[in-house]
Amino acid sequence: MAVVEFQAGEQTAQGYLASPWGGEGPGVIVLQEWWGVDDHIRSICDRFAEEGFFALAPDLYRGETTDQPSEAQQKMMAMNIAEAEEEMCGAADYVQALEGVIGEGVGAVGFCLGGGLAVWAGANCPNIAATVSYYYVMPHGRPDFSGLKGPVLGHFGTADDFIPVDDAQALEQDMKAAGVDVRFEYYEGAGHAFFNDTNRLGTYNKELAELSWERTADFLRAALT
Repeated sequence: MAVVEFQAGEQTAQGYLASPWGGEGPGVIVLQEWWGVDDHIRSICDRFAEEGFFALAPDLYRGETTDQPSEAQQKMMAMNIAEAEEEMCGAADYVQALEGVIGEGVGAVGFCLGGGLAVWAGANCPNIAATVSYYYVMPHGRPDFSGLKGPVLGHFGTADDFIPVDDAQALEQDMKAAGVDVRFEYYEGAGHAFFNDTNRLGTYNKELAELSWERTADFLRAALT
């Protein structure tokens, strides 16, 4: 587990990398919530490593985090999507090139803002071969969904105050219309950020979080190996 540097366009970026003990496995990039690359996001990378994945979280806020929703929203809205795309694609390229990474392409997994960014990366980064989006939020426009080169798995709560079920279902249909192999799972009674065990929003649901994790790990193994 270490902070690493990688090339992102003409710039150098950083991220948190967790590697499997066995030294071999598929690779994923993990994309942050609007809070930044905090302990929770790093713990997800560590958890992927325990499952046998290489996992890199590119630090899109460049070392900054927050636990204040108003500041998190400001950081999210101030994000330069072109620069974020370069960093996500650079992170995917870095993981793909690591010794021990198996498979033709890596996965992109994201949460909230990161759920939208994962889809953006999947549509624009050549080395992304599968995408997992938890409660997709994307205030910076939509990518061309037809650019998604591999399958997409989505996780949404039916009691999400930020993403109504109708909006999630419309997103799923738009992806299908673009020819994407997509499956969205809907979790009855789950609120926004139900996977986040820091429970900042008071919506963490251990049972549904674990179910979604099992589905995510199985999906990525099947898609990447």
